[in-house]
Amino acid sequence: MTALKYLRPYRSRLALVIAISLVSTGLSLWLPYLTKSLVDDALIGRNAAALVRIVAMFAGIGAVGFVLNVVSGLVYTRVSADVLFDMRRELYEHLQRLSPRFYAVTRIGDIVSRINNDIGEIQRIAAEAALAWVGNVLFLAGGIVILVWLDWRLFVVGLATLPLSAWALVAYRRRLDAKVTDLRERSADVGSFLIETLQANRTVVTSGAQEREVGRFSALNSAFIAALMRLQRVHYFAGGLPSMLLAAGSAAVFFYGGWRVVQGTMTMGTLAAFMAYQARVVAPVQALMGLYGSMATARVSWRRVLQVLETPIEVVERAGAIALPSVRGDVEFAGVTLSYGRGGAVIEDISFRVEPGETLAVVGASGSGKSTIADLVLRLIDPDAGVVRLDGHDLKALRLADVRRHIQVVEQEPLLFHATIADNVRYANPSATDEQVAAALEAAGIAAFVAGLPEGLRTVVGDRGVALSAGERQRIALARAMVANPSVLILDEPSAALDPASERHVIEGYRRAMQGRTTIVISHRLDVVRAADRVVMIQGARVVETGAPADLERAGGAFASLFGTRGVSHEA
Repeated sequence: MTALKYLRPYRSRLALVIAISLVSTGLSLWLPYLTKSLVDDALIGRNAAALVRIVAMFAGIGAVGFVLNVVSGLVYTRVSADVLFDMRRELYEHLQRLSPRFYAVTRIGDIVSRINNDIGEIQRIAAEAALAWVGNVLFLAGGIVILVWLDWRLFVVGLATLPLSAWALVAYRRRLDAKVTDLRERSADVGSFLIETLQANRTVVTSGAQEREVGRFSALNSAFIAALMRLQRVHYFAGGLPSMLLAAGSAAVFFYGGWRVVQGTMTMGTLAAFMAYQARVVAPVQALMGLYGSMATARVSWRRVLQVLETPIEVVERAGAIALPSVRGDVEFAGVTLSYGRGGAVIEDISFRVEPGETLAVVGASGSGKSTIADLVLRLIDPDAGVVRLDGHDLKALRLADVRRHIQVVEQEPLLFHATIADNVRYANPSATDEQVAAALEAAGIAAFVAGLPEGLRTVVGDRGVALSAGERQRIALARAMVANPSVLILDEPSAALDPASERHVIEGYRRAMQGRTTIVISHRLDVVRAADRVVMIQGARVVETGAPADLERAGGAFASLFGTRGVSHEA
């Protein structure tokens, strides 16, 4: 993948920028030559009219050049911002399509660092350096031609130290890459630490770990500063040594040119013009050398962005995928096996079927792969072996948008956005009416609570729903799923954070709301499981029991052992 694809949509505006730069560079190249006329014709020739004419030309060219630079700069800044937004958007869209396997091994702070810091650095270099690179290259090429035309021998003298300068710069390139990579990684460490500890602020405080975490923060910051200083030292040498060598070349031009003026083989005006061009050519050379160091930083950032963009997308919609405008709610697992690559299968050769309108409870010990069932039904991840079917269709053959429109999940730790309750409930169905929102809140057993708030549905819940209790967050998430009117509802530990009274209310609510719809309940709460029509018991990554809850309790097997009801009679 190359960065050129991001430039193609803006090639017409970029061509305009280059055209303006050519005109501006041409005018800039003319200015130093006026120095020759100023010295020889106006000053030494004592020609007042020539003096006025040349000064007026200086002022006019300078004004026109300023306007052209402003126009090209503004156009380019907008183009560079659009290009980098396209890059950031593609990265964000790619991240949305990656499977849980990626997020299981990647720190969120490292992801945020690449979206913000790395693309931000690319944008900075693109906005500040790329346009300057074009102008400097054009001016350098034109300046060299004029210098050779003015006096090729003097040009050769000034050129003598350039190869050494270029060699010194290239010698530092690899060191720059390594130092920039180290700095990015240390920055990501700090970002990951802040995200992790701020999200866990309550745990940090109640554990008395504030000083310990501040100490960790200080250590990470010290590592970042050390990496920054190492990079800066390399930067100074990478830029300073070539500049010193170029300055030595300018000194040689001063000496040789001055000697020729003294000998009478060169006019003062020619030397003045040459020195003016020399100064203007050295500046682009130094600027390009500085840009070389900046490009090293951008290259590292681009590689880090590419690492994410080139991460394979596991779940891909097939060409000609089947549209599914309506769903009965028939869900089937046939010989499904899945591994996260961490040793051993999460679920292995699992088979079961949920009839339309049936409520199935999936139970098992922690880590038995229960929540993976939800990921597979939603097709967030594909099985390594076996087939997951919806209404008889392999999920891989269906349109992803249809699968996720007809299936909704309420997670064990639901995430609410920093928005109003109404906005959070409508998130999966933005067109839902007030009546539909009210019905969903009622079904989730939280309508009375919301009505009692001073601002009601307009109450802002805070970042991740921090203004609400865990049970309140869970019921609003349940309302969010219900307002989407799914054909299949997956409840992953739907009452883990609820007290018994609220739990009964929610169970009654979703049973009413999901009547005639398929429900898969993943839970370790016996009262919730008993409300299901049927149970699938997973143990050791495999299905070991299936049947009605009461039958499994009476059977005294793995299910009864898990819930401690072995030998206890329960009448359904």
